[in-house]
Amino acid sequence: MTRTDTTGAPAPAAASFASLPLPPAMQANLQQLGYLAMTPIQAASLPLALAGADLIAQAKTGSGKTAAFTLPLLANLNPRRFAVQALVLCPTRELAEQVTQEIRRLARAEDNIKTLTLCGGAPIRNQLASLAHGAHIVVGTPGRILDHLSRDTLALDALNTLVLDEADRMLDMGFAEDIAQVVERCPKARQTLLFSATYPEGVAKLAGRFMRDPKEVKLTERHAETKIRQQFYEVKDSERLHAVSLLLKHFRPISTLAFCNTKQQCRDLVAVLQAQGFTALELHGDLDQRERDQVLVRFANRSCSVLVATDVAARGLDIAQLEAVINVDITPDPEVHVHRVGRTGRADAEGWAFSLASLDEMGSVGRIDEMQGRPSEWHPLSELADAADAPPLLPPMVTLQILGGRKEKIRPGDVLGALTKDLGFDGSKIGKINVNDFSTYVAVDRSIADAALRGLSAGKVKGRSVKVRPL
Repeated sequence: MTRTDTTGAPAPAAASFASLPLPPAMQANLQQLGYLAMTPIQAASLPLALAGADLIAQAKTGSGKTAAFTLPLLANLNPRRFAVQALVLCPTRELAEQVTQEIRRLARAEDNIKTLTLCGGAPIRNQLASLAHGAHIVVGTPGRILDHLSRDTLALDALNTLVLDEADRMLDMGFAEDIAQVVERCPKARQTLLFSATYPEGVAKLAGRFMRDPKEVKLTERHAETKIRQQFYEVKDSERLHAVSLLLKHFRPISTLAFCNTKQQCRDLVAVLQAQGFTALELHGDLDQRERDQVLVRFANRSCSVLVATDVAARGLDIAQLEAVINVDITPDPEVHVHRVGRTGRADAEGWAFSLASLDEMGSVGRIDEMQGRPSEWHPLSELADAADAPPLLPPMVTLQILGGRKEKIRPGDVLGALTKDLGFDGSKIGKINVNDFSTYVAVDRSIADAALRGLSAGKVKGRSVKVRPL
């Protein structure tokens, strides 16, 4: 196995997409999409993957990995052959849909390349109809892909590229055997590209089973000191949950992602925070897809102040404008700590990362210090004033759920028009609009939430009355 280590520094000016052996139409499309300089993971992995090598690439969400596997996948594709030639396995439906959108953008240079998403949580009947019309590229979750393979509704005999995206998370979610069964149905003569944020033993075993002499690219993340301020607080286990509310009241971040090592700790913390008047939600493996979708929509819409999550559940999330991360428990894996902390301070914004450590966790803190190449900055809990009289920390937005979505042909513009044109609200008070199959979610400024709820309930969207409720 050949290994390339690279740091998280910006790609040098010379590392432009123009230096890659790609057809002129694809180069023109990349320019049009604003792909000029390669990110570090793209610069390290694309030359190897385009040369046909199997590849293990370690890089986090938001580092440009989708383009790093999509360009080789498209280079291997014969658009005139209408059969599935590439398969991308993803851990969740959200990630699969993001990946599909990006593949479609990058594939625009070629006429009629068809990409299909096959995930659980969506009706299989619609997928069967889409598959009957054929596709070049399939993106999906392991369980649903396996389901189609067992029904013989998906054929992989023309496959030449297999991508495992967020492989570590798929293993965390228990997909190891599903992946093994899918790989058994793939042709032996193929290129396999494996992307993973961390590289635990399970991923190494997976690579050993399915890959041929893979090249390995490891991207070591380094976060700029000025962007993310890390502070550690020593706590007793009994005061850990109270310490989280002290941090929130003292620093008053608008949007916080709090990491716990267990689902039970998530539940306990959310109960404590909600009892104190915080808008807090939990995200862990016990939530069903609908609950998970609603939690993610509310947090991304800035209508929830604190999202309390396990590492497995939070992987694949890329939330913009995240002011703070709180490590409620210290993770025993220093790479996971770096990954957690890197969720804030994105796109040159500043961010806070607070970590609560008991005496039992000091060994883990030592490993984090070693990996980051500097000692932790410690602060006493006593410097956090218990601002009992401070006004409650309310999120700036409220999410309204409209019963009706894509199936009723509702589009974001219909909802925006109903709020601004029909009801007269200022467009600056309207936030994100998410249209799902059966529901539409719209974030509105807290100051107009009640009026918008009444107005939408009494008015019409796309010419018909709708039921609306606050989430």
